[in-house]
Amino acid sequence: MEAKYKRVVLKLSGEALAGEQRFGLNESVVEGVVDQLVKVHDMGVEIALVIGGGNFWRGRQGTKMDRTTADQMGMLATVMNSLAMMDAIERRGIPTRVQTALNMISLAEPYILRKTLHHFEKKRIVIIACGTGNPYCSTDTAAVQRACEIGADIILMAKNVDGIYDRDPNLDASAKKYEKLTFREVIAKGLKAMDTTAATMCMENNIPVLAFALGEKDSILRAVCGERLGTLISCE
Repeated sequence: MEAKYKRVVLKLSGEALAGEQRFGLNESVVEGVVDQLVKVHDMGVEIALVIGGGNFWRGRQGTKMDRTTADQMGMLATVMNSLAMMDAIERRGIPTRVQTALNMISLAEPYILRKTLHHFEKKRIVIIACGTGNPYCSTDTAAVQRACEIGADIILMAKNVDGIYDRDPNLDASAKKYEKLTFREVIAKGLKAMDTTAATMCMENNIPVLAFALGEKDSILRAVCGERLGTLISCE
């Protein structure tokens, strides 16, 4: 197999990392992701990971908590996932760095674009945590912002469903899966694949997004190699 892309942002859903247990980290899921990352890294692809935190904390979770506080807790959840992923990758012999949008120098280095690019030069995988560091911004938006900054070729969005549907396929068996979409269609149809801010930023900077199921066999590796799977979102 041959890589189609030189530099990618891989957005991992926190819920997908939980697997069937739906909370925390599923070790077999994490190891499966790392197996693929090792192969992608060996192809010479530069990888930046942005990981959600929904397997530990999702929004206000039905409480009356202040939105800013709830979002900050979500940022901390992404750090837990990022440290766990760093540990799993480094056990396979690949140097990895966690960078955070919030300052927590005892755990990780701050996100600085030039340091990220330097890590790529040194053949390291970079994991970027804490979203954008701001409340009211999703980790999808963070993934797009980082992709714009580092000049990524594509955003690979690994979810717990195999693409984008017109309705929730878990609730409606007749839901239709889209093979291709434009960002304008995502916004106009109100699809929940990614938030409006993220879709608009991708459209303005011409960065395609491939949404696919993390649970499919070798889905990350196949996506990097340009295989047709999931749903491709682009400007045209």
